[in-house]
Amino acid sequence: MRSQRKTKVPHHSILWASGDGPADHTAVPGSDDWLPPKVLLKPVGQLVLTEADLGEELTRILNANNPHAPHNIARYNHKDRVFKASPNVDHLVVHFEFDGYLVFKGGDDTQQTASTGTTTAPTEDAASSAVSEQPVAEGGEAPEPEEKKPAKNPTRNQFNFSERAAQTINNPFRDRSTNTEPPPARTFSETVNQWSIYDAYVEDLLHKEKAAKEKSKAPQPGGKGHKEEDKGNNMLQSEGHGGEEVYYKSVELRKAITIIERMANQNTFDDIAEDYKYWEDASDELREGKTGTLLPLWKFVCEKEKRKQVTAICCSPKFRDLFAIGYGSYDFSKQGPGMIACFTLKNPSYPEFLYVTESGVMCLDIHPQHPSMIAVGLFDGSVCVYNLQKKSDHPVFKSLAGKHTDSVWQICWQKDDLDENMNFSSVSSDGRVTQWTLVKNELVYTDIIKLEHQSALLASAKPALTDSTSSSEGSANAATQRPILKEEEKLFGKASGLCFDFNKSEDDVFVVGTEEGQIHKCSKAYNSQYLLTFEGHQMGVYMVRYNKFNTKILLSASSDWTVKLWDHNLPKPIMTFDLNSPVGDVAWAPYSSTVFAAATGEGKVFVFDLDINKYEPICEQRVVRKTRLTHIAFNPFEPIILVGDEKGNVLSLKLSPNLRRVPTGRDADNQSDRLEHILLIAMGKSD
Repeated sequence: MRSQRKTKVPHHSILWASGDGPADHTAVPGSDDWLPPKVLLKPVGQLVLTEADLGEELTRILNANNPHAPHNIARYNHKDRVFKASPNVDHLVVHFEFDGYLVFKGGDDTQQTASTGTTTAPTEDAASSAVSEQPVAEGGEAPEPEEKKPAKNPTRNQFNFSERAAQTINNPFRDRSTNTEPPPARTFSETVNQWSIYDAYVEDLLHKEKAAKEKSKAPQPGGKGHKEEDKGNNMLQSEGHGGEEVYYKSVELRKAITIIERMANQNTFDDIAEDYKYWEDASDELREGKTGTLLPLWKFVCEKEKRKQVTAICCSPKFRDLFAIGYGSYDFSKQGPGMIACFTLKNPSYPEFLYVTESGVMCLDIHPQHPSMIAVGLFDGSVCVYNLQKKSDHPVFKSLAGKHTDSVWQICWQKDDLDENMNFSSVSSDGRVTQWTLVKNELVYTDIIKLEHQSALLASAKPALTDSTSSSEGSANAATQRPILKEEEKLFGKASGLCFDFNKSEDDVFVVGTEEGQIHKCSKAYNSQYLLTFEGHQMGVYMVRYNKFNTKILLSASSDWTVKLWDHNLPKPIMTFDLNSPVGDVAWAPYSSTVFAAATGEGKVFVFDLDINKYEPICEQRVVRKTRLTHIAFNPFEPIILVGDEKGNVLSLKLSPNLRRVPTGRDADNQSDRLEHILLIAMGKSD
């Protein structure tokens, strides 16, 4: 609406001589000469406006919004379990409300009302007949009819309400039955063995192949009139298939499509990409004890293997954004094919490489010098090697002879041998630690050591010579105990190896964690005995890791809820950390000798820094719910931790500044000495 400012004279400021207005004043000329002159009265404090202000047009927009309606109403959202501001505000204002009722003219209520009161229809008819029958008066003027007064009906009783209901008759039920003859039965029995079952499967496979060949040789439906149309369809199909092959073989086009896909994913997960690149938790500076937090970033899910568990995670030692995930199952009753997926941080929606294995994947490792080579250990005891540079979906190497008789729990690449052949080692629960060498087109195996049980009985069976016993008695005791030792070894059999790790400075030395809770220090030069046995865990040891800065220090994670820190020259642990849940995996940080992380069965991630606190973690955070964490790995280039769980998901977590403090100056050059100094203090020794 537009309004224009104009100067108006107030009605109370003008005095008229007589009459109702200026019409009486102008009627008689000179009649107002005796009146005082007219004076325009203005209220005190009236704003003085110029002609430009008076001529200015002001626009006012009217809307239906209620200015008194509240705009900060918050309601509880049961889905998100938080209070949220309600965007919908009710602007309806009721100024007047009247409740009435309507009566149907042809209904019973209308007739009842009409019978109790006076109706207007007879009155109108009587009045009209009276008017028509009344004679016309003299002079030709008809008498004026009397005014009709509407009859007042009595007010209706609004509480006169009756409910009408009717009951219908239910039809009676009828039972209908019939007798049938039982189907004929025949008892069949036959003795089957493994070979007969195999022959039956082979025969069924041959029948299926024969049926498929006959179906392919059968003529396509359609008469002569459809020949040209079918030919055109075949040409279109072949052209489309050939186009796809051209797209796949074109390296430049495939690279362009990959870049476009990554750009689309970056736009989709733009907020996560911004946090990954620029987010820094400023609250770390205000926290006591220099504690930190983990920021969840991308979630990597392989749609084809949602029901599988994450059994292995390995980051590429060369490409900072590439890592491999192994999918399998730790439940022996739910086994099936496994899968290897290579994801990149640039495309979290779909893996860059995908391989399907015949059995579940239990472990994998990427070669440090040749990042395209991936060694994989399977549930059925076989090992294989995949090459990412090959377009084939099958492994380039696979164990045929000498494969393990039980699951392969860990695999690790080693330095090339004297003939410059790549080789790796594997450990299995069948008690064997085996070295595999890639020679031409086959894997050549060599057993490094066969793990033996060392129970308390065997340890106590050793003859102990004291001052009171003679050498002859000691030799006699030893002779009597040897048969007991041999029988004990036969009874217990081989020890089950679950994990192992090679020393970073001594290539021949490695440690093996067993299902019995013992850790054995072994050497490739001694395949019949252990160098040392570490005792401390009460249940199976899931992971052992050597520190890359101080090569005599190692960590172990066990299902007895503890993480232990060892010196590989001492049989007892130096430090023990109780995490109140089975520990699935542990890993050293690549940037500091005193930082390590652990993943537990409660879905929590623990980060320790021995330089800050030797007894408590500087970060304890639950990252998943209602599932267990299986593996954890540090990215060697970025401040990111990768965590896998039992539901097949891999979470990427960014470390806050307090969790990724990189030593500088003298501390950076003496990482080994820093850890050594901390351990000496923990053991109560001075430098």
